[in-house]
Amino acid sequence: MDRLNNYRQLICQVLEPYTQMKPANGEIEVYKFFDTVDDHYQIFHAGWDQHQRVFGALIHIDLINEKIWIQYDGTEVGVANELVNLGVPKQDIVLAYHSPFMRQYDGFAVG
Repeated sequence: MDRLNNYRQLICQVLEPYTQMKPANGEIEVYKFFDTVDDHYQIFHAGWDQHQRVFGALIHIDLINEKIWIQYDGTEVGVANELVNLGVPKQDIVLAYHSPFMRQYDGFAVG
């Protein structure tokens, strides 16, 4: 299996459990968006908590230039750590939520 297809499968494997984690408060649904053609992957919440609208990403990952770009990670464990534990080299993961300047210090790919 080529590297990109392997990364697609690993991303889906890591994100799938988060689709089962419904927020405790409010009437909030959890949605998954796994676009394996254009390589965009998201878990997001939408709904209402009493009179307040809830909508936003929990996780957003893209595959760009054969690297995993973590655009947003709202988890405690860290999706990057989960991917590394599954064998993805740190040099193939970009923490895109860090500024380009700060990426040189985070131990992962710069871009």
